[in-house]
Amino acid sequence: MVLTQSDIERYKRQIPIDGFGLEAQMRLKESVVLVAGVGGIGGTAALYLSTAGIGKLILIHDGELVLPDLNRQIMMSHDGIGQDRVYQAKDAIHRINPDVSIEVLPDKVSEENLDIILPQADVVIDCRHNFKERDILNEACVRHRKILVEAAMNDMEAYITTIIPYRTPCLSCIYPEKPEWDYLGFNVLGAVSGTIGCLSAIEAIKVLTGLGEPLYSKLLFFDTKGMEFKKFNLYRRSDCGVCGYDNPC
Repeated sequence: MVLTQSDIERYKRQIPIDGFGLEAQMRLKESVVLVAGVGGIGGTAALYLSTAGIGKLILIHDGELVLPDLNRQIMMSHDGIGQDRVYQAKDAIHRINPDVSIEVLPDKVSEENLDIILPQADVVIDCRHNFKERDILNEACVRHRKILVEAAMNDMEAYITTIIPYRTPCLSCIYPEKPEWDYLGFNVLGAVSGTIGCLSAIEAIKVLTGLGEPLYSKLLFFDTKGMEFKKFNLYRRSDCGVCGYDNPC
């Protein structure tokens, strides 16, 4: 695999970024990112990964588009109501960058499908809307030792962190007790989910290319009502049932 003249022309605005260059662009072209959930967060992340030159995306999302989705799911269209969202996402990405390889799975996150698709991925972005699927994904990423970008939002708030199995806190370390969450009734301002989706794409790009400092053992939280951004240190729990008892470091 090589960078073509078309690649160099398409990405000529990002290749000159300090610390990036042709080598980082090549790394993106050779990389595979799994995006779990292509709603407001995941759809935005997938879109910006594709415009940055990711080689392959694996998109997993169940369900058809409904009207309330359209305040945030920027790859969808009004005439797609009633159709599978994950296929609409694939079509939207290919209209922007036909060179990206895309595999879609119109399903919920499960142990069974993750055991099949996770081995392909270099980085995973978690954008699922409920803790049940987030926990399944977290446990699978720890088991398969896959780096996980964990991103979520509600109302006007959002958070993001990046997890390296057995080196940084996993999702279970951060949330040993799961918050009450009405996955069908949470409030969403589309621009907030888009913002955290963009940050998720940046985190994945940093991990894959070595650009900058990813949020390892750090949680970035922001409240857009007051435009307050805070960064917190995170710590692994020795009693974590997912990553606390098998530390190879």
